[in-house]
Amino acid sequence: MNENIEEREAKDFIKEVETNINVEGEMLIELRNYVNNLESAREIEKGILNDAVNSIKTRMKTVNAAIPGMLNHISLATRLPSKQIKTNLERINFQGKEANVNVTLLSKDREKFLKELNVSEDIINKLRKKKIIKKEEAVEYKSARGYLKISNRFFLDTARNMVKKGTFNALGLELRKANIEVLLPTYVAMMFFTALISFFISLIVMVFFLFFNIGILSGSIIYLYSGSYLLRFAELIWIPIIIPVATFFAIYYYPSTEKSSIAKKIDQEIPFAVIHMSAISGSGIEPSKIFSIIGLSDEYPNLRKEIRKVMNQINLYGYDLVSALNNVSKSTPSEKLAELFSGLSTTISTGGNLNEFFEKRAETLMISYRLERESYTKVAETFMDIYISVVIATPMILLLLLVMLSISGIELGFSPTFLSIGITGAVAVINVIFLGVLHLKQPTY
Repeated sequence: MNENIEEREAKDFIKEVETNINVEGEMLIELRNYVNNLESAREIEKGILNDAVNSIKTRMKTVNAAIPGMLNHISLATRLPSKQIKTNLERINFQGKEANVNVTLLSKDREKFLKELNVSEDIINKLRKKKIIKKEEAVEYKSARGYLKISNRFFLDTARNMVKKGTFNALGLELRKANIEVLLPTYVAMMFFTALISFFISLIVMVFFLFFNIGILSGSIIYLYSGSYLLRFAELIWIPIIIPVATFFAIYYYPSTEKSSIAKKIDQEIPFAVIHMSAISGSGIEPSKIFSIIGLSDEYPNLRKEIRKVMNQINLYGYDLVSALNNVSKSTPSEKLAELFSGLSTTISTGGNLNEFFEKRAETLMISYRLERESYTKVAETFMDIYISVVIATPMILLLLLVMLSISGIELGFSPTFLSIGITGAVAVINVIFLGVLHLKQPTY
């Protein structure tokens, strides 16, 4: 109960030193984030980021200046009870909008530190308005809910039995490659449940068309069907059969289409990411650290997910880098990335030169990149020739023929106004088709 004052003060000073060091560590992380953002920032943004960096440096110097004073009051020797310990230290507890800061400083630096904290808060607000600082949201895996939960209630047991028999092994691999965060039995249950719903909807549609027609007749859009209902039933019986089957296979093949879309995006980022890796490996850094740097970077949003799979294999499951690369190469949607991981694992296991490997692979990928750009340019030129022939020359010829026919008085069964509107509409539709095809063919990098 009667712990002497000197011992208690020494313990307090040790805790304060530890607190100051932790605060400096947090400021170092913040400083690193700002410095990383400086490389890709615009000129106006660079000015704000530089102010933020200078503010953090000033605060770090202020916090660090108080540590020697605290260490002087930590001693193994017992002080005399009558001796009063006077310090020039002051504990600061700052509660701001962004963070709470609890730190011990020299009394003379108190106002300076609080001023820099206020400056830092203003800078952070400016950065957030300009969207330079992006907070990454953590992905939380939850149990099936909503529509998936209802699907599990009806078809989970059936789906599990089919999955155990290996019926949907290929679909399971596609789900992993498409990064769809749904378990295979749940996804299969959803397929069956959606097909069942589409069956009942198609039955309602069939019954509706059994008794009604849609069209323009006597001023009504919907009117009663007049004819043989048996023949009508035979014409509509395909609806409750085709629609559920089409729905089932549409959901079944959705992961494949999503995988292809992700693969294209990854392929767009690989050439530049490999150049980045080559530059990092030239410094002789540990191979796994290369993946850590790329995985933490915001420059490759699609590739980063695959890189993080490698890091999870190492940090969570305890695999070595070679095994992690081989495992992820089997589940990645991009063939180019799978080849990169396989080649990299072979190079590491055989003791090859990583820098040389990355340089050669970067050169190969850049050649492929240029060839794809040249191929698209040739496709665009071909479409331009077709466009000129179909959209410009053909309507002009048709309009010229229309004028000649109207002058000659030949009856076509259509008025000149109707033909003009028809040609104009056809030109508009063709333009939309051309724009759609060019958009699909155009690489996004």
